Order: sequence, then structure tokens, then C-alpha cells
Amino acid sequence: MTSHAASLTHSKGEITTSMPTLLALDASSNACSVALMHRPAGAEADEVSARLSLTPREHTHRLMPMIDDLLAEASLTVEDLDAIAYGHGPGSFTGLRIAAGIAQGLAYGAEKPLIGVSTLAAMAYAAHRQYHLRYVIPALDARMGEIYVGAYYCHQGQLTPLMDEAVMSPEALSLPAGQEDVDWVGVGSGWKLWSSMPAQLQAEIGQHIEDLAPVAEDMAYLASREYLAGQGQSPHLVQPVYLRDKVAWRR
Repeated sequence: MTSHAASLTHSKGEITTSMPTLLALDASSNACSVALMHRPAGAEADEVSARLSLTPREHTHRLMPMIDDLLAEASLTVEDLDAIAYGHGPGSFTGLRIAAGIAQGLAYGAEKPLIGVSTLAAMAYAAHRQYHLRYVIPALDARMGEIYVGAYYCHQGQLTPLMDEAVMSPEALSLPAGQEDVDWVGVGSGWKLWSSMPAQLQAEIGQHIEDLAPVAEDMAYLASREYLAGQGQSPHLVQPVYLRDKVAWRR
């Protein structure tokens, strides 16, 4: 289990907006993670504290103690939160249901808005935040010879989707139409199926980072913007996104 805190910084001259006090959780992969965004008493900047546990098949037992630990460390309760967020998918069916159930239960009990965050968008945001990448194709291994995949343009912390999120075979993956001449980078476990991807795509992808996974910390950043934009919803309206029932995107 790991923990850390990262201050949210703003460039000189930018108008700052205090972020919401927000809890995010994710169980969409082999890891489960929790993040708390808040401003500690006396601090001049918002912070995000996080917990990560690489314990497959133990998400049910790990998430609530991690949540309790983060809240206790910050001397907060669920009632002190402005909103709750969770990784709504795509990802592990079981993990998504676990995270959705816990997030909805907390949101219902404390009467807080709930925000579902795309795991693929969180991966793209992580790639942009950590490596300053601009054109990102996040992909997760969906098992059964398929991948979950999306494509994003990332600029100054903002994400613009360039294709619909989809599930498809790695052999069917291609770049978004009209976006072939930019420096694309692939991230996520789906890129472990690199050898099955088309030769043309391999020639067009500058690099791929297989070990980048969705985590709650990046979801907290994305969810905070959704909250400030008034996108928080009643808990019963937020549902997991499995993608299996959608037609795969094709160019």
C-alpha cells in the first residue's frame, strides 16, 4: 500500500478556484485505490492524498478501510465531503460493481452527489499529468482477445475525446480519422497486445507505456472539474460503463 500527497498548483496570474472536498475510489483493475481532495486547515493550496493497494480479488475488503484511513488522517467524515466519485469503467466487471456499490452507498447515506469517471479518461489524464503527453490512446486488456480503448487530446489539463470509447479486437485498432500525423502514445495494459495490432498502427505509434493503470487520484482531479461545472448527479443515476453491449468503433 502506498500513500502520498500532491499540492494543486496554479500558474502566476491565473484566477484560482478552490477545489471541492471530494473522495474518489476505483476498483476497475487489479489495483484498488482511493483519493481524497481537500484543503487542510491553515493550508494555502488544495491537496490530494491517495492510497493504492495491489491486491487482486480483495477489493471488497480493502476499499472501506482505505477510505476510513484517508478520512481519519484528514480529520474528516463522509458528511464533510462535497461529492463522491468512482471509476465507472470500462474495466473489470466485478471491480466496477464493487466500486459502484460502495460509492453509491456512501453517497446515498450522506446525501452527496455522485460522479462517475471514465477509467480511460483517467489514464489519459495521468499520461498528460505525469509525462506531459498530448495525444494519448489509453487501452485496457478486456480479456477474451479484446481491448477497451479511447483516444484523447490533452492540453493544459483539459481532455478532448477524439473517438468514442469502445471494445474491440487489437487487430481492429486504428487511429482516429484525420489524426494520423501527430505524435500518438499508447498507455495501459491493452498495449501488451502490441504484437496483435496492425503493422500500420505500430508504425504510427511513437511509443507505448504498458504499466500505466487507472487510479483514483487522477479521477479526483477530473471529478472535481465535473463538480464545479455542476455535473454531480443523484447516486441512482450513475451506472457502471461496461462497453460490451456497444458496437466497436471503426474508422
